[in-house]
Amino acid sequence: MTTVNIPAPRKAAFAFVFVTVLLDMLALGIVIPVLPKLIESFLAGDTARASEIVGLFSAVWALMQFVFSPLLGALSDRFGRRPVILISNFGLGLDYVVMALAPNLVWLFAGRVISGICAASISTAYAYIADVTPPELRSTRFGLLGAAFGVGFVVGPAIGGELAALDPRLPFWAAAGFSLLNGVYGLLVVPESLPADKRMALSSARANPVGSLALLRQHAELLGLAAANFLAYMAHVALPTTFVLYAGYRYGWDERAVGFALALVGICAVVVQAGLVGRLVKLFGERRTLLIGLVFGALGFAVYGIAPNGLLFCAGIPLMALWGLASPTAGGLMSKRVSASEQGQLQGANASIQGIANLVAPGIFAFLFAYAIGPGRGWGLPGAPFLLAALLLAAAAGLAWWVTRARAGHG
Repeated sequence: MTTVNIPAPRKAAFAFVFVTVLLDMLALGIVIPVLPKLIESFLAGDTARASEIVGLFSAVWALMQFVFSPLLGALSDRFGRRPVILISNFGLGLDYVVMALAPNLVWLFAGRVISGICAASISTAYAYIADVTPPELRSTRFGLLGAAFGVGFVVGPAIGGELAALDPRLPFWAAAGFSLLNGVYGLLVVPESLPADKRMALSSARANPVGSLALLRQHAELLGLAAANFLAYMAHVALPTTFVLYAGYRYGWDERAVGFALALVGICAVVVQAGLVGRLVKLFGERRTLLIGLVFGALGFAVYGIAPNGLLFCAGIPLMALWGLASPTAGGLMSKRVSASEQGQLQGANASIQGIANLVAPGIFAFLFAYAIGPGRGWGLPGAPFLLAALLLAAAAGLAWWVTRARAGHG
């Protein structure tokens, strides 16, 4: 009698989801330096109007995040992380194809709707990490996952800038290719991370934005950190909403220059999140590392806002990169306050908060920039959106210090 050896299921591990997020971010990075310019081309080069449209598109993308993040988080708690990740990968591939073929702003708008729905599953990747990582190591692992974002922004924008020089639509086709490759990788390689005995029943209360946020009220520190995250998410929107147009308006940068600047941002982010988060958490503890990150983020935005030339702007990039200490440490602190079966809901709630910020902030920053560069403005402050972001991060640092003060004795 012949014995058939059935291979055991692959063990869920950090490396699998790291590659998934890396490919997602690579595709996103390719598009970042190109999309605002494509919008501007549909508007006959009207930069102020293009800024307003970029703000509108960002708000719609955020609305999809707000609505669908809790649903996908709850689905991942019920059916596992893997199917949600696969939906994201193939959906984003479709989105980039739609944008590559878009003949007008309406089609681009449709692409952003698809992207907002599918990108809502990024929170599932963080839940995946929480599934396979001991609580004491989560800040470090979240930092390494953040490094995948940085690597994507190192390579992606540089590729996007070079491809755009050949054809403005070519970056979207490249992004589609990476997303579809990611889908195939997930289908063939990525294992499930959430055991069946730790899954939670699906309910409407957990799958809607308002219901998912109720989880954050379980503990004062959890709620306070969520509020600090909201302010930080608001500040972050200043970058994707205004950076490309700001750099072109103030410094005369083209798509290639923007792409390489974003690559520098990515290099610094990788150094911080892959090389510093774990070390500084061991040295200072999660609380102090979180506060250090928020303070340096505020300083970086201040430099961005006042820099009179591109060289000084680039000098602010290393300062801004240290902001990368904040997100993984905040995530590590928050993940310790919920059970294994609630990690997806927690990440969905965090993504909903980010969705609210992304819904509100783009209009604020885009219209502030449009107002600052509009005709007849005597105050000459095109960096106003970045200065506002600096104030928001300073407020987030103060709030985080206040709500975590009980940890002051042990980091």
